[in-house]
Amino acid sequence: MNTLRARIILLLAVSIIAVVGIASFVALLLLREPSPTRTIDPFVRQIRLIADLVENGIGPVDNPGRAADFELHPMPAPGKPDQRGMDLLRDAMHNAGNALPMLISRQSPEEPQILSVQIDPRRWLWLPMPDLPVPQGVPLAFAGWMLLLVLGAIGIAAVAADRVIRPLALLEGTIARIGPDGTLPELAETGSAEMKTTARTLNRLSARLRAAMESRMRLVAAAGHDLRTPMTRMRLRAEFLPEEERESWLKDLDELDRIADSAIRLVREEVEGDDSEPVRLDRLVETVSTELAEQGLPVVLLRAAPASVKAGPLALKRALRNLVINAATHGKGAEVALDAARGEAQGEARITITDRGPGIPPDLLAQVFEPFFRVDPARRQTVPGAGLGLAIAKEIIDRTGGRIEIANRPEGGLVQMVTLPLKDAAG
Repeated sequence: MNTLRARIILLLAVSIIAVVGIASFVALLLLREPSPTRTIDPFVRQIRLIADLVENGIGPVDNPGRAADFELHPMPAPGKPDQRGMDLLRDAMHNAGNALPMLISRQSPEEPQILSVQIDPRRWLWLPMPDLPVPQGVPLAFAGWMLLLVLGAIGIAAVAADRVIRPLALLEGTIARIGPDGTLPELAETGSAEMKTTARTLNRLSARLRAAMESRMRLVAAAGHDLRTPMTRMRLRAEFLPEEERESWLKDLDELDRIADSAIRLVREEVEGDDSEPVRLDRLVETVSTELAEQGLPVVLLRAAPASVKAGPLALKRALRNLVINAATHGKGAEVALDAARGEAQGEARITITDRGPGIPPDLLAQVFEPFFRVDPARRQTVPGAGLGLAIAKEIIDRTGGRIEIANRPEGGLVQMVTLPLKDAAG
């Protein structure tokens, strides 16, 4: 019951059930059928009165078949006896006074019941007998009514709650479908007024986000392009500097150039990306490891299990290169392993890159994917790079539907784990 939908359903259902239940209970008390005992009491008093009149000799004595307008017979009325009715009459007569011998019988289902009351040993009084009410099982009927009421109330509450929180559900679904570039999907502006308003607001927000992302890319690209002109002039001027100053100037200019290129690539990855297609991940890992080893970096490929993923091949290759170069340059060598695991629901490919470096202080691990992050700013002078390699790699891997984790190894060094959904699992 922690969701808003469940709480609204519960509130509406309890309210409906409480109101209708109380009204039904009051109506049941006011309109319920009287019990057989209460119904038969007046009839018993009439029988007692008639029996007294007949017994006191009202009517001709020499005619035992008639007493006033009442029929007297030497035998009780024929037919099938009604034991339940006799028990009710006997109890009622016992409560009212002296009980008379009696018999309730019915000759056929179409004929009414006949009550036979014994006046004396030779005479029986026959009286028409109304059918006694049969208890209808009121508690059981009320329980069935309440069950139908509960089911109906829950159904009505579910429909009402769905309509109330539909804009929130639309917002939740839209947020869940936010693309890797941070933009929202276009929504159809249909439905109720609230739904149209929510969709229109989200579409405006999506347009503003997209415009902001594109504006940032243009700004960074323009800044990177404009920086190259003064940097080129500075390179030319550095050629006329003394030998001991020239090298430091050129190193600084190279670093500026790398920062500009990396910033442009990062923004381009965030905004554009490239089209996804099936990629043989094992071949890509082998290619990256071989190329970097041929460039003199200490890279060793331990294993590469066959695996295919759906990704942009150039972007994914750039991300893996950045991660392996990071381990090889900062971690005194990189060991790369690719494993593929297929479960019942989905399969994953995991690339593990380990090194033997000093690692990263635990309090800084949460910052490793931030742009321009460096454990030691002084290393900027000794290790080339702009501090954007991990940020670019994470952007690419997130867009591919995977995840990346970095942790310190107990035996020393770092482990970088990249997990990607297999092509079959990704659909």
